[in-house]
Amino acid sequence: MRIGELAKRAGTTTRTLRYYESRGLLTVSRDAHGYRTFDEDDLRVLRQIRALRENGFELEETRPFVECLRAGHPAGDSCPDSLEVYRRKLAELDACMADLRSVRDEVAARLARAEVEAAAGLPRGPEPRCELSLPGPSPDTPQGHQGDEDP
Repeated sequence: MRIGELAKRAGTTTRTLRYYESRGLLTVSRDAHGYRTFDEDDLRVLRQIRALRENGFELEETRPFVECLRAGHPAGDSCPDSLEVYRRKLAELDACMADLRSVRDEVAARLARAEVEAAAGLPRGPEPRCELSLPGPSPDTPQGHQGDEDP
């Protein structure tokens, strides 16, 4: 099949396929007229890349899965290097989730304090102010006008 058909079947663009080719993720054969030709194995590779990318994998992280498929394995994640990528990604996700839990706990604690203070009618401290007067003239102050004085 030609590049346009492969792109359509894979749900991507020809530009993306050329980019994958330039990165060595997609191998290309050419016919007698110089047109790129692809087969069902290329479609499997593209579906593997797309599935991984949809789950947050960087393009380079898909390489071991692509190589596993190219080596003739039935699935891209049946090779040791692919499993290692899964392990790294899982550790990365766990770290992100821990960071988010920490932020969530802090926001929840602030909300709880604010609700207790509001229910008790406690003062919340000084209201934020916007300081408009500056000591001395500033480059933006018209000549003769300083701070809050009347001109």
